[in-house]
Formats: sequence, C-alpha cells, structure tokens
Amino acid sequence: MSKNIINIFIKNPRLGYVKTRLAATLGNEEALKIYHFLLNKTRAAALKTHAERWLWYSDAIAENDDWDNAHFNKKVQETGDLGARMYGAFRTAFSEGANKVIIVGSDCPELNENLLHQALKALDHHDFVLGPTPDGGYYLLGMNQLHQEVFQDIAWSTDAVYPTTANIVKALGCTKFDLAPLSDIDNEADWLNYQSRHNVQDTP
Repeated sequence: MSKNIINIFIKNPRLGYVKTRLAATLGNEEALKIYHFLLNKTRAAALKTHAERWLWYSDAIAENDDWDNAHFNKKVQETGDLGARMYGAFRTAFSEGANKVIIVGSDCPELNENLLHQALKALDHHDFVLGPTPDGGYYLLGMNQLHQEVFQDIAWSTDAVYPTTANIVKALGCTKFDLAPLSDIDNEADWLNYQSRHNVQDTP
C-alpha cells in the first residue's frame, strides 16, 4: 500500500517572531493573530487528507498546542536555508518508506483538502507536483522520489523560485503537474485581498 506523507512547515507562533512583514504595518499582536488563523486553516486541510502528517517546527516541538499529537508526527526543521530544511524533510520521509511526499507551509489560507488530494494523486502519473503563487514562488512541492537538485541554487523568497524549480525539473527529464495558483499571505495587501475575496471582516 502506498505511503503518503504531508510535510507541514511552521514557525513557532511567538509574538514578534512571525509574519514580520504583516507586523510592520499591522503590529505584532495582529500579525500573530493572523498567523494563528493561517495555522488553523492549514491544520484543518491536513486533517481531512488521507496521509501521514508530519509537522516541522522552526525551533522546538510544542507538545500541548493545537496540533494534536495523535494526528501529527512532530519534528524540528534542520538547520540551513529553506532549501536545506525542505530537503531534510523530504529525505527523512523517503528514508522511512514514503512513496509520495509533499510539503506545504502555513501561509496559504486557500489551501484545502481537495488540493492536497489532487497533489498526491498527480504523483501517480507525474514525477513532481507544484502549486505556484502569483509572486513567483510556490505553496506546495511534491515528488515521488528524492531529487536534491530542486533544493539547490534557488534564490529563496524571490520571484525566481517557481521558474527556477520548473527549469530544474525539465533539466532532470522529469514531468510535473501544476495545481491551481494560490496566494500566500505575506503582507497587509495580501491579507486585505484575502479578506475582500472571502468577505472576512476581521481576524477570527
């Protein structure tokens, strides 16, 4: 039977530590409040998906938080840049017998269980799956065998992330499937656009 793993990368939610671009205009308390909203959305989508769920904290495992230990295998991200940390998560998952592995962050409130299911299904017929963002990044990456190349020589947090990754996939001679594009919430404009699209009046 196929073993599917969803890696979820989060930052430990602390005041003044998360969503710093949001905090620059909205303040630290509102930024933390929005981050908890994003975490709730990500957790709900993952819980409705039939796969092992691995939760990777930025700093330290929180045993008694909103992520139930019964549903999430809790780990700490490796050191290094984002590429090194993601590679560590994929390497660990494949070393433990996974057939299909995807990774998501916690910045995309429109990510849902249907997209996660679609991503895993796509790996039956494609080597990679990507979820592009309008700013040139991606909100999801998946593969059915380990390829370290997609984590190397990438200008992370720039508009070159998705196109560079797509070019690497092509150079490897691999196939990829693109999910529908979704927006991350990085700054106040992103948050206001999300509120407008979904008629969210205030942070829940």
